[in-house]
Amino acid sequence: YDCNTHLFHKLYLLTGSILPGICGKPRIADVGGVPYLIPTVQKEKVYDLNKVAKDIELPGAFILGAGAASSKILGVNAELIPIVQTKSEKKPAVNGSYIAQINPADKGCLLEKYSSKYTDCEFGLLANLYASEGQPGKVIEVKANGRTGELNFVSCLRQILEKRYGEKPVGMGGTFIIQKGKAKIHIMPPEFSACPLNTDEDVNNWLKFFEMKAPLICQPIIVSRDPGFDLRVEHTHCFSPHGEGGHYHQDTSPDSVQYLGYLLPAELLFRIDRPPETHLVGRD
Repeated sequence: YDCNTHLFHKLYLLTGSILPGICGKPRIADVGGVPYLIPTVQKEKVYDLNKVAKDIELPGAFILGAGAASSKILGVNAELIPIVQTKSEKKPAVNGSYIAQINPADKGCLLEKYSSKYTDCEFGLLANLYASEGQPGKVIEVKANGRTGELNFVSCLRQILEKRYGEKPVGMGGTFIIQKGKAKIHIMPPEFSACPLNTDEDVNNWLKFFEMKAPLICQPIIVSRDPGFDLRVEHTHCFSPHGEGGHYHQDTSPDSVQYLGYLLPAELLFRIDRPPETHLVGRD
């Protein structure tokens, strides 16, 4: 499917993307990990997207994905929806990212675009990132109307890849829109848990869950299987033009939901600062 078509241009306008495509040396980076958040937070784990772009051998990369905002910059814990053209020798970084946090006024969702005080490309703890040169080109278009099973849209795509390619890991990234329907989304609380989160139940009791309405613009990172690098094989964050966003779990309107996505297989996978001690808690 050609990125230059009308539909992709419409998606490009909705996302406010800095560059007009997701093609050109596509690669995936898994940075940090859930063990730096759970069972107890390691706030010293801080990263920079410009440094990540150099580490994955693509300075100036256009980066999409899902991660944790820097509590050092924000003063609170929050979801990060990165949309960044990293700096190169000729151009400074352009940060079009969003953050989703708990609104202290009403305990609802507060979605903000990075303003002048958030020009930094710093993030904390973990991120799953899709990077490219941001160029137009051939991509994979995926359309889905209605959900008949228990798995979410991203899990379905990942299992299709796993079934087709078996032991060979295949990674993909890009963007999709939930065009109609509603979805279950979580946002991390502003304060890190004072008590260790030792089980998935502990994590779910700590997180704040919401039902959010379409349109939701989502940024998935998918790897068909972990080849032994302690990867997070699925991670998707989303934002919207109506002030809602966070970590995507599942649509809640299976009869009416509509998905439209544009994805591209990655050529390379980079594992950055892999946690020395790991677990599978909180990987949903």
